[in-house]
Amino acid sequence: MRTGYPQSAKQRRPKATAASIGTNFLHLRNPYVIAWWSCAFPGFGHISLGNYVMGFLLFTWEMLVNTQSSLNTAIIYSFTGRYEMAKEIVNNRWLISYAPVWVFSIWSSYQLSVDLNKLSILADCNHSPIDAAYMSFFEINILDKRCPWVAVLWTMFTPGLGHLYTHRIPTGFFLLIWWIVMAYNSHLLQAAQYTALGLFDEATAILNLEWVLYLPSLMGFATYDVYVNAVEYNRLFDREQADYLIREYQPPNFKMPMQEDHLCMS
Repeated sequence: MRTGYPQSAKQRRPKATAASIGTNFLHLRNPYVIAWWSCAFPGFGHISLGNYVMGFLLFTWEMLVNTQSSLNTAIIYSFTGRYEMAKEIVNNRWLISYAPVWVFSIWSSYQLSVDLNKLSILADCNHSPIDAAYMSFFEINILDKRCPWVAVLWTMFTPGLGHLYTHRIPTGFFLLIWWIVMAYNSHLLQAAQYTALGLFDEATAILNLEWVLYLPSLMGFATYDVYVNAVEYNRLFDREQADYLIREYQPPNFKMPMQEDHLCMS
């Protein structure tokens, strides 16, 4: 049995790391898409990259400042042509602090995405080893294939469940908790019940539109992120399996040109 790849390749450019709460890994992303999610809702870009601490803090900051400044309510008034009411309801003491962190979130997620793309390419060139399983007293995390559309379906039922299906527990519970908070404060489920009973006026009257505006961003991001990560998670599984077969069964003198070899040499 051969020992596999050099220790330097294992340590310097890691491709993935497994823990009891999930597998965090690198893969190529479009930096503009990541920046767009940060623009839509600060924190989403960092969460999608696996930069959880920064992402959760920026998301919480967005919720705090947006709620305290009544920004969503002002947006509703502006869209409906009630500009004077929008001016009166906005709390400028909170609103002025919004712009710098919002711009930083976009810039930071873009730069981080570019840097992680470079690390992902280097990790592929170095054939960095990937953990196929991680077991602890609290949890079992096994690298296995998941169906992306099953993950999307669970996310459509309740954001966060799809991430739990793909074993991204930090993101899953974070999205799940905030979806419950938003749905509760917006009276979404009560409005859905009234709508199902045909009581459309009551459904419209009970909705809290300030909190309703949060829901599309959270649902859209959860759906996008869980699908992309499920697809890339499956590719990571294929890569780990291929590396294992090469390491254990392929003769050392066997040479075959691969697409990634041309990428590494360019």
